[in-house]
Amino acid sequence: MTSAAPVHRSPVPVSLEPAGSVARLGLIALATDLTLERDAARLIPGTGVALHVTRVVFDNPTTPENLLAMGPRLTAAAALILPGMELAAIGYGCTAASVVLGSDAVRDAIQQARPGLPVATPPDAALTAFAALGVRRIALLTPYLPETTRPMVTYFAAHGLEMVSAHCLGIEDDRDMARVTPEVVRAAAEAVDVPAAEAVFLSCTALPALGLIDRLEMHLGKPVVSANQALLWRLLHHAGKAPRPGAWGRIFELAPPGSRA
Repeated sequence: MTSAAPVHRSPVPVSLEPAGSVARLGLIALATDLTLERDAARLIPGTGVALHVTRVVFDNPTTPENLLAMGPRLTAAAALILPGMELAAIGYGCTAASVVLGSDAVRDAIQQARPGLPVATPPDAALTAFAALGVRRIALLTPYLPETTRPMVTYFAAHGLEMVSAHCLGIEDDRDMARVTPEVVRAAAEAVDVPAAEAVFLSCTALPALGLIDRLEMHLGKPVVSANQALLWRLLHHAGKAPRPGAWGRIFELAPPGSRA
């Protein structure tokens, strides 16, 4: 039997990156999400900023009742993201749940774990994007069931936007929403658009829409905002960072109203 080699402390001196040299963003994604992390990897720059993701339990189908059940789980999920380390902001990666729970309730639940930390949700980020764009009349496309889409219409109307057109794809499982083909997303966005709409909103963090936004904007002749695009735009502004170079839509030419960026 051979003896193990002794362990010696390395002679190489240890140095650490200065605290705060990397802007760190937290993200709470659904346990079933297939799209948001992939979109974030495409858009968030490779240096100077890092995204740290945790998951929260979610059970399909995507109904208001199942979305509401996530509310009590958000504090524990937020507490798992780099305990004791500084974050620039936390995002919650569910548009429909943020609507049915209320963005204020989402923020309160997350701030129980991270007091005072900025919290971004997709619908509030979309509202901020529409304000930056000067948009008041929108067309809404969701992949959801009708009963999950109706609260979205009510939410935007309650925040001063006129919903001139709303369509849903009628899908009940968010894993299937993530598998909708680009051709379907493009055709559905074109179908929901009407001349009275000043912009189109593509709801749901599961919907694979980020790579289509630039082409849709050119084809429709108006801004197109998606849930993931708006959420990541808002988070990057909290971090004071620009996105990875690419065609990510008109909102990345703008800063959120009131922002110093």
